[in-house]
Formats: sequence, structure tokens, C-alpha cells
Amino acid sequence: MSEKRITTDDLETATELSENEAKLCYATQLAWRWHGQQTRKGRTTPYMSHLLQVQGLVIAHGGNSAQAIAALLHDALEDAESPADRAEREATIQSEFNPTVLRIVLDCTDTTSDEAGAIKGPWRERKERYIAQLTAAEADSLLVAACDKRHNLGDLIVDLRAEGLSTFTRFTAGPNEQLWYFENLEALFRSRVPDPLASELTNLLVEFRAFVEQS
Repeated sequence: MSEKRITTDDLETATELSENEAKLCYATQLAWRWHGQQTRKGRTTPYMSHLLQVQGLVIAHGGNSAQAIAALLHDALEDAESPADRAEREATIQSEFNPTVLRIVLDCTDTTSDEAGAIKGPWRERKERYIAQLTAAEADSLLVAACDKRHNLGDLIVDLRAEGLSTFTRFTAGPNEQLWYFENLEALFRSRVPDPLASELTNLLVEFRAFVEQS
């Protein structure tokens, strides 16, 4: 049996995979550094569970390595403790990864550069700006954003099933405001992300709307 000859293309592919794996590992380290002490709002669940599940959804729906990295880091700028910390994180993402990663993270961020920690603008203002931002975004950003919202909405519905309407007391915005938000996002994503993901969002929205109508 003759040995398979290793071509230049094989070597280039192996190198590319190795570089991508190294970048993904480093992005995971950054995510733990920046979010490892956080928990989900009003819960004891580690916040990293959200980031890792969003990354999993991105990969499951065909995302590439840049999108997988951005999925891990999509909340890094929003969750910075100060504008200076946010600027430092943005610089790290810019220097350590390709430009696509930072663009996706910025598209998925609903705060401005002078908002950080507890200092954020009004909820409705931020969400309106975010929707407009995503409307103009490229498809790779939309996939990451849609996976983020799919996990958020799914998680919220799990809590509503277990706790009922008291779940809404943990959030800044009330049920009707949140319904407005998710309805706008679902409409935005519907024809711009893979069909299975869009269908999941639509089905979750139907169930969420039923809970809101009870409130």
C-alpha cells in the first residue's frame, strides 16, 4: 500500500486549522477572564453558560471560526466596568483577531463607547439603536445576534414555565416592552438567517407572546 503524499494544500489547511484552534482557545480564555465571575440576571447560573451555548448555536448553524470567536465575546464590550475598560477590551479584540471579529462584536453591542457597567442609556433607546444597527449589519453578524437572542428567549421561556410571570420582575423592561423587542428582532432575522434558526425564533416568540398576554 502506497503512502498518501502530503501536498502543500494539506500543509496549508493544517496550519490554518491550528491557527483557528489557537485563536478559539484564546477567545475562550478571554471570555472566562471577562465574564467568569458573572451570573445570569437574577440567577446563580454562570454567565459563561450563555456565551458557550451561543457559540454552540453559531457553529450548529454553519458559522465560521470568526463568528464562533465573536459569539464568545459578543457581550465583552457591553459588560465592561468602565469606558476605559471597554476601550481596552476593544483594542485586545482588534489586535488579537481578524477585523471581522471586532465588527461582529460591535454589531452585537447595544451600548455606546461611553456607556459601561451600570452607566447605560434608557433601555428603549438602546434597543431601538440596536435594532437599527442590526438592520444595516452583514449576514455574519446577524447569525451571531440571532443565536444570542434565540438562547436568551429560550432561557426566558424556561424560567416562565418554571416560575410564571414573577420571572419578569428580574428585568429592567416589562413584558410588553420585551415582547416589542423580540417581535422586532424576529421580523428582522426571519429572512436573513438560516431557516431552522428563524423557525426556532418564531416558535419561541409564539410561546413568549402567550405568557405576556397573561400578564
